[in-house]
Amino acid sequence: MTVNPILNSDSYKLSHWVQYPPGTDGMYSYVAARGGTASHVLFFGLQALLKDYLSQRITMAHIAEAEALAALHGLPFNRAGFERIVKKHHGYWPVRIRAVAEGELIPTGVPMVTIESTDPELFWVVSFLETALLRVWYPISVATRSFRAKEIIRRYLLQTADDLSGLPFKLHDFGARGVSSYESSEIGGMAHLVNFMGSDTLAALVAARRHYHEPCAAFSIPAAEHATITAWGRRHEGEAFGNMLAHFAKPGALLAVVSDSYDVFHAVSELWGERLRQQVMDSGATVVIRPDSGEPVQVVAEVVERLAASFGTTLNGKGYRVLNHVRVIQGDGVNLASIDAILSRLAKLGYSADNVAFGMGAELLQKLDRDTHKMALKCSAISVGGQWRDVFKDPVTDPGKRSLGGRVVAARDSRGAWGVNTLERVSDADLQMRVVWENGQLLLDEDFATIRARAAAHLAN
Repeated sequence: MTVNPILNSDSYKLSHWVQYPPGTDGMYSYVAARGGTASHVLFFGLQALLKDYLSQRITMAHIAEAEALAALHGLPFNRAGFERIVKKHHGYWPVRIRAVAEGELIPTGVPMVTIESTDPELFWVVSFLETALLRVWYPISVATRSFRAKEIIRRYLLQTADDLSGLPFKLHDFGARGVSSYESSEIGGMAHLVNFMGSDTLAALVAARRHYHEPCAAFSIPAAEHATITAWGRRHEGEAFGNMLAHFAKPGALLAVVSDSYDVFHAVSELWGERLRQQVMDSGATVVIRPDSGEPVQVVAEVVERLAASFGTTLNGKGYRVLNHVRVIQGDGVNLASIDAILSRLAKLGYSADNVAFGMGAELLQKLDRDTHKMALKCSAISVGGQWRDVFKDPVTDPGKRSLGGRVVAARDSRGAWGVNTLERVSDADLQMRVVWENGQLLLDEDFATIRARAAAHLAN
């Protein structure tokens, strides 16, 4: 979709250029999480946003379209300012953007992105870009939720499994159909893959390839849906399962089969556990059984117990049982709380977390918003007559909305603790922000593997 860059903003921004103090010649703003559901957020997605939106040049045609629409809309239009962008800056926004490294885990209140003007006559573009730039809240929020899930699963694997080799595939993205747009599935699906390597969101693979140079960011396996099972009819559910085995159950292969179309417990014990048991064992494949309804904690536990009764288990080095030939994936009712509860129940029953994986859909990619982590972009300084002055808000009715003043940056002290400093005071050694964009040029273009490794390092701490 082609977007007019001038119209990628809020209506009221069109009137703001005349609202600042006389003599204003510079502006500085920052992006931070102000609180919400976690003390830290995983920073990701700015590079993709810059490539998609700020790399697009403003043209005279864009100006004409925006001016005409503004007149109909009842708002003033800064034609001279936008023409200066086209003529003097070749159509690129005259701004400098600094950011912490993508994949870093950043405490609430610490700036992750800063943006400042580079043309004294066009200082107002910093605020004008708020609408577009603040959309980085979405990949940050998805990456953070995915990271929290990884922390939970890792904790149970450390307790009940011999190693962490299965961790990258323990949370599978089922969310493509549950988001508002293809673009959301690209951005959100890609953000999840900072932490995991399993996904059915093809758009995420496309986005990671385009924005972060990753040839194939995730993997999947052949899997049944209800239609491919119920098309056979209730009496022939076993044949439907057998058809999956015939096509996909090869030595070393994985395949997933949804098994709750009618009676999941009958399917597990009678069909998989008796009729198809020897075929599963002889195939050399691992068959992943998917219950998709009912109360998740109770259903997963009972399915695992029934599979153990039919296929047997092996005791691992930590004394927990691991199913032979089969596994379970739960994709219904999955959220951070249910993941924890399911794994806790299994551990109490003596089963390793190796036995189960999870699929998360709308809970991963859609059931969050800007207030999940109270993300905001705020002006913190303006220059008037060449002199910088602090700008901040401090509403008496909500202290949580107090913003920072000054040309603030993210910094770390000699002990490695994150904090806030200013450009005037911070040392090069402490500064944790790099210039990633300036006047239309992307100055840092990282690959996905680098960002993944950076995020994974936080789990070892």
